[in-house]
Amino acid sequence: MNISDQLAAVILAAGQGTRMNSQRPKVLHKLGSKPMLGHVMDTVTAAGVRQMFVVTGFRGELVAEYVGARARCVPQPNLLGTGDAVWQVNAEPFMQRGDTHVLVIYGDTPLITPQTVAALIEEHRRSNSLCTLLSAVVPDPTGYGRIIRDERGKITAIVEEQDAQPIQKAIQEVNVGAYVFKAQELFAAIQGLKPANVKKEYYLTDVIAVFARNAYPISHVRTEDVDEMLGINSRAGLVKAFAIYRRRIIEKIIAGGVTVVDPHTTYIDDEVRIGQDTVIYPLTVIERDVEIGQGCAIGPFCHVRAGCRIADNVSIGNFAEINRSAIGKGTRIKHQSYIGDAQIAAAVNIGAGTIIANYDGKNKHKTVIETGAFIGTGTILVAPVKIGKAAVTGAGAVVPKNKKVEDHQVVVGIPARLLRKNEGPDSCKKS
Repeated sequence: MNISDQLAAVILAAGQGTRMNSQRPKVLHKLGSKPMLGHVMDTVTAAGVRQMFVVTGFRGELVAEYVGARARCVPQPNLLGTGDAVWQVNAEPFMQRGDTHVLVIYGDTPLITPQTVAALIEEHRRSNSLCTLLSAVVPDPTGYGRIIRDERGKITAIVEEQDAQPIQKAIQEVNVGAYVFKAQELFAAIQGLKPANVKKEYYLTDVIAVFARNAYPISHVRTEDVDEMLGINSRAGLVKAFAIYRRRIIEKIIAGGVTVVDPHTTYIDDEVRIGQDTVIYPLTVIERDVEIGQGCAIGPFCHVRAGCRIADNVSIGNFAEINRSAIGKGTRIKHQSYIGDAQIAAAVNIGAGTIIANYDGKNKHKTVIETGAFIGTGTILVAPVKIGKAAVTGAGAVVPKNKKVEDHQVVVGIPARLLRKNEGPDSCKKS
C-alpha cells in the first residue's frame, strides 16, 4: 500500500490555551522565530504529507492569516473536543475518497520530529492497520492519556487522565497525540461517539476503543525521545520547550564541526548554517536565515540578526550587532558596533564604536564598503554611503548620506572631508 498521495494531515489548533493568559491563540505563540503551529506544519511537510487541514477555533482569523495558502483552515464552531474538531474536516471533498488516510496531530506539540512522523506513517503502511498511534513510556505519566492493553498486549483503549481509575493512572505507557487513521472508519467511529466523560466532550481517543471492539487492527510506534510528546499549555511549558529546542539546535551545530563555548548562554535559531571550525563565544544570539562561513569567531555578547551572510575567517566581537548585512572574507568587526543593511567586502577593518545609521525615520538605506577599507574608531556612516577600496575614515568621522569616499582616500572630521590619498598599506597602520 502506497499512501503518500492518499494522506492528509489534520492539525488541531482550535484551543484558546487559557493558561497562556493571552489574547492570541495558543498555537501562535512562538518557539524561537516561528509559532508552534509553524513548527508542526513544517514537520508534517518534511514527513512527506502534501495536504494539510488546520482546525481553528479561538480567534481563528489570526490562525488562518498565519496559515495562508499552506493549508486549508476548517473552523470548529463550538469547542466540543478533539473528536468534534476532526469531524469538522469530514465535509471536505478530499475526505470523501474511500482510500484516504488521515494524520491527526496537535498544533501545540512543536517538538515532534519529521523522522518520528515519517516512522508513524511508514508503520501504518507496513501494518495495514486502521489506526497507528504514537506512544511513549514515561516515569511520570501525569496529565497524559494512558494506553490500555489486554492480556495479549493489544491496544484496547486510551483513557484520559481525568477519567482514569487509580489502577489505570499507574500505567506508564501514554498517548503522545499523533495518529494515522483510515479516514472512512475514523469518521464512522466519530459519528457514534458520546460525550460520556468528565468534560462532556467528544474525545478523539475514544475512537480507539471503538476500533478495538470491532476488532480493527491497531498498531503503534513508540518514541524513545520523551521530549517529543511535550504539549505546550502554559508559558512555563513554552519556556521548557524552548530549552529543549535550543539544545537540539546547538547539538546539531556542534556535530557539524562548530565550537560553541557555552551552549547554556548561546541562542541560535534553526534556520542557521555555520561552517566548520567557527567558534561561537558565550552570550551570542544568532537569528534565523543566517549563514556563517568557516573559521569565524563570533562573540561574545554579539547579536547576528536575520538575513546576514558572513564569509570565512570573519571576526565579530564584543557588543557588535549585525543586521541584514553581508560581510566579506577576513573582515574584522571587533567591538561595540552596529552594522545594518551593509555590503562589506573582504579584509575590511571596522573600528570600535562604528555605527551605520541606516534608517532615516522612513526608509532603510544601503552602505557599501569595498575591499581593504579601514573604518576608524567611532565613525558614523549615514546611509546611503559608499567607502571605496583601501579608503580610510579617521576616528570620530561622520560620513554624511550620499557621500562616496573614493578608493584610497583618507577622510576625517564632521562632516568627513578629504585629508589625503592613501598611497599604500603602510600609509595608515591598522591597530
